Amino acid sequence: MVKKYAGRYSKYLRPIAVFFDLLVLNSFVYLYLDKELIQPVIIAAFSFLWVISALITKFYEVYRFTKFIKIVSYVFYQLLLFSIFIFAFFGVSETLNPGLSKTLIFLLYTFLLVSLFKFTLFYGLQSYRLGFGGNFRKTIIIGNDESVEELKEFFISQKELGYENRKTFSFKSPSDLDLQECFDFILSRNIDEVYCSANELEENQLNLLIEFCENNFKILKFISKRGGLLSKKLKTEIYGLSTVQSLRQMPLSNDYNTLVKRFFDIVFSLFIIMFFLSWITPIIALLIKIESSGPVFFKQTRNGIKYKEFTCYKFRSMVQNIDADIQQATKNDKRVTKIGRILRNTSLDELPQFYNVLIGNMSVVGPRPHMIKENERYSKSVNKFMVRHFVKPGITGLAQVKGFRGEIETNEDIINRVKFDIYYLENWSLILDLNIVFLTAINFLTGHKKAY
Repeated sequence: MVKKYAGRYSKYLRPIAVFFDLLVLNSFVYLYLDKELIQPVIIAAFSFLWVISALITKFYEVYRFTKFIKIVSYVFYQLLLFSIFIFAFFGVSETLNPGLSKTLIFLLYTFLLVSLFKFTLFYGLQSYRLGFGGNFRKTIIIGNDESVEELKEFFISQKELGYENRKTFSFKSPSDLDLQECFDFILSRNIDEVYCSANELEENQLNLLIEFCENNFKILKFISKRGGLLSKKLKTEIYGLSTVQSLRQMPLSNDYNTLVKRFFDIVFSLFIIMFFLSWITPIIALLIKIESSGPVFFKQTRNGIKYKEFTCYKFRSMVQNIDADIQQATKNDKRVTKIGRILRNTSLDELPQFYNVLIGNMSVVGPRPHMIKENERYSKSVNKFMVRHFVKPGITGLAQVKGFRGEIETNEDIINRVKFDIYYLENWSLILDLNIVFLTAINFLTGHKKAY
């Protein structure tokens, strides 16, 4: 009997692939170009050019259902664009130019090995799924038309792609579908992805299904008849003969984008910790201790990505009180100390959260984490509130720089905060993160009217 490994390791594959490719790239610079080029600045420049090329060509956006010819096209465009960057680099730096023949040999051998590794990883993972039954995604299908049968056949015939359909919920008419039975099955069997024939469901059923999947962090995809599209705005993928569309496209569901964001978080948080927190922490700690008794740091349990709890750190800005975990600070709050008011007005009280970023609980930019009591309240009253937990919470976020930070005074405040948070996770880019950091710095220098 074949031993079955239930684990999924996809999230590690792109980071491994990126690391391997950069290692090959810089090793071949040494072997085939010029040993004198192995300098920190040159290594950083070549690695940067590779990553930028990969972002543009989507070189690492290879999924289990990606076709061979598509991967070949990714390799070709990456080779073309990276070659242009390299020749441009040597064109600007003529003193470092190793010559045309050496450059062509370097590019040839680099892409031969990178391509070999890419295809070995892709087909090796397929063999692993077939041989050991691991790296599978558990699915259910809701529907009864031709597209459902085609998708079922695709999952059965393409087992190496790693989809395991646990159940198909068929029905003759929408009134026959028991959505609660579907929900119970999804939770009890820990289903990863839900595929639904949207044209067969009524609007209220679709809304309930969407709400359930978003609140429970399940991937929901719609299937339609061959060649049909529910909406051109949805992300479209082809599974064999089936057209599959995702409810929303989230760039940070891509492991390569997650790796880029994590790299930025580590570099930025280390910079702040070493060059700012290292000397300002003793000063702030002394001022806090002089004014009031109690710890320097305030610790509070909050919900992070996928609603997982973590300990969030801040400089203590209030006198110690029993309501700190349930009552948000309000204007002229008597609990806030004098030094605490300065810290909150300048957002300096949030600085210890860079330790949260460094250890991976938070990100520099993302939806702000709320108190657990607030999450319990808003998850029941605000539409799509739980969607903001699909990504790591941030020290700052798009909603905050757009004016929706601090005390939530009206329903409009939290609704707009959620809208901006969802816009952020659907439109993430490193440029957007940098822009938000810049606007946060401006707010730090000018202050904020709701920072109390």
